[in-house]
Amino acid sequence: MENSQNHKKVSVIIPCLNEERFIAGCLDSLLNQTYSNKNLEILIVDGMSKDKTREIVKKYTNKYNFIKLLDNPDKITPKALNIGIKKANGNIIIRMDAHTKYKEDYIEKCVHYLKKTKTDNVGGIWIIRPSNNNIISQAISYILQSPLGTGNAHYKTTKSKKPQEVDTVPFGCYKKEIFNKIGLFNEKLVRNQDIELNSRLRKNGGKILLIPEIKCYYYAPGNIKDFIKKNFSNGKWNIYTQKIIPNSLKLRHFIPFSFVMGIITSIILSFFTILGTILLSIILGSYLLVNIIFSFKITLKKKNLKLFPILIFLFFVLHFSYGIGSLWGILTMWKIEK
Repeated sequence: MENSQNHKKVSVIIPCLNEERFIAGCLDSLLNQTYSNKNLEILIVDGMSKDKTREIVKKYTNKYNFIKLLDNPDKITPKALNIGIKKANGNIIIRMDAHTKYKEDYIEKCVHYLKKTKTDNVGGIWIIRPSNNNIISQAISYILQSPLGTGNAHYKTTKSKKPQEVDTVPFGCYKKEIFNKIGLFNEKLVRNQDIELNSRLRKNGGKILLIPEIKCYYYAPGNIKDFIKKNFSNGKWNIYTQKIIPNSLKLRHFIPFSFVMGIITSIILSFFTILGTILLSIILGSYLLVNIIFSFKITLKKKNLKLFPILIFLFFVLHFSYGIGSLWGILTMWKIEK
């Protein structure tokens, strides 16, 4: 596959903010790539981190002239990506994440399939790992790889070994020229900027391909507090995204909101009629049954009975905090400009 590189200059863009725990692992995985460093530049666009992130990155920039540190005073991800794209010297752009490690052939295969398939965006599967060895972190990582936890996000749940056309991939590989055609990342979107860009790409006739043999390893939230904060923010920004860019998201993004609203509505009705109590029992009973089934399957697969009650609880935490985030998004969407 080495010959398929064809001396293409690749610019890797990594938005970053307070990632002292993970940035070195991310960069080490990129330095170990099979793609030649001579045809590579790595742009870390940092949101003025307050931890040791910048200190760590500068050690790499002092040693490798193709690694550069750029400033992102506005801190948000889409602005970091756009800063990187504007500074990039490569004719291929790969958007990456500091919280992630990449298989050694990640870049090589992205470039290969981008050329071979004549696709507009190529990406791979997202293998989720625990941030630490405690059982909560492990359970969170299992949940985020489950269909009950992620819906039909193919890049997290696919078991197919064949390339497939999808609506989005997590860390896409694009020809730089595509940004001249469809524009840059939407800087109003703190979250979902990749989904929105890929939606715009498809509306302009573009094609996105998921290649299962392209793999990266993402580290999930390591505790319940961070898990709740992330889910709440995701739910909130789904609503904001829908206001800013209508119809850019899929049905799966709003199911937790429907679940939470069903619970709230049935509780209110239960004060006035027995139908409310019946409705609440149906919603919670059905949810608990599905939750138990998925939790039990994961427990059997991992051969750890201690996981079972933790998974049931964390599945509920995921869906409820996500749904509450969406509800909060509706209550506060008036302050978001289109």
